[in-house]
Amino acid sequence: MDFRHLGRSGLVVSRLAYGNWLTRSSSRSEETETACVRAALDAGITTFDTADVYADTRAEESLGRALKGERREGLEILTKVFAPTGPGRNDMGLSRKHIRESIDGSLRRLGTDHVDLYQAHRFDPSTPLEETMEAFADLVHAGKAHYIGVSEWTADQIRRGHALARELRIPFVSNQPQYSALWRVPEAEVMPVCEELGMSQIVWSPLAQGVLTGKYLPGGQWPAGSRATDSNDGSSVLAGWLNDEVLGRVRRLGPVADGLGLTVAQLSLAWVLQHRNVATAVVGASRPEQITDNAEAADVRLDEETMAAIDAALAPVANRDPAATADSSPADPGWRLG
Repeated sequence: MDFRHLGRSGLVVSRLAYGNWLTRSSSRSEETETACVRAALDAGITTFDTADVYADTRAEESLGRALKGERREGLEILTKVFAPTGPGRNDMGLSRKHIRESIDGSLRRLGTDHVDLYQAHRFDPSTPLEETMEAFADLVHAGKAHYIGVSEWTADQIRRGHALARELRIPFVSNQPQYSALWRVPEAEVMPVCEELGMSQIVWSPLAQGVLTGKYLPGGQWPAGSRATDSNDGSSVLAGWLNDEVLGRVRRLGPVADGLGLTVAQLSLAWVLQHRNVATAVVGASRPEQITDNAEAADVRLDEETMAAIDAALAPVANRDPAATADSSPADPGWRLG
């Protein structure tokens, strides 16, 4: 497993991070979750990403139990705050109240006294940014979070947050956007600003929710047991990708991967990791062997000819529109996806 510094900070993360995004009614068992975490550790993955909202807080609990007994100093545990975690009016957003209460809940569920990176899951236009960043500063100074990051913020929001973090002298080191060879939205605006400010990307959905594994073929017959056939495990997230035009283009990656002795999934992950502003890519799994296979991509380096072949295969269906950065409104259900 390869490793990289997160932004200009001293924090080192594994090139692949294990993510345990679970839906509210996920069919994944506790036994499977533990097996996937063990496979990640065995593959050299030390970075683990979750969020308080995943599975209505159960994902943090599951991850905490799976990591119990591991040397805490050898792990990087990342979680997020913003989305609703209760029925009250103050149970969501980035107010001082919600941030301070949420971190304590996350630490309790994860079984630790600190997280290595605490991330704003979305931007909150209903709370003054100064209040949000001051609340994050309080957590850093209290030792509950070592570093601060964000997820799906626009370039302007990142620039404003970074300026305040600099005034408050707290480490604002990362953004977590959706990014893959099919979803290239951050490239035009977000990544250049982050590079300028010394921040890295921790990307989610680097395999486009499994589409870039090549297992979904044109024609609409999905593999049994896949996410596309499981309404409890995020099949709605896949809807935009599961059409013959996209899937036909993804099939063109097969010969490219075969020529390098890689799977399509490994090729797609290596493509993401090739971007110099990407510190780590978050991968999930429904089976531990998926983690083992995907981990091999962390050390792959693709030459210019291969990168050009991937771009040519997917260019007509890849989204590059910077305006497609996730809507930051709390009313938007999109926060559930990252």
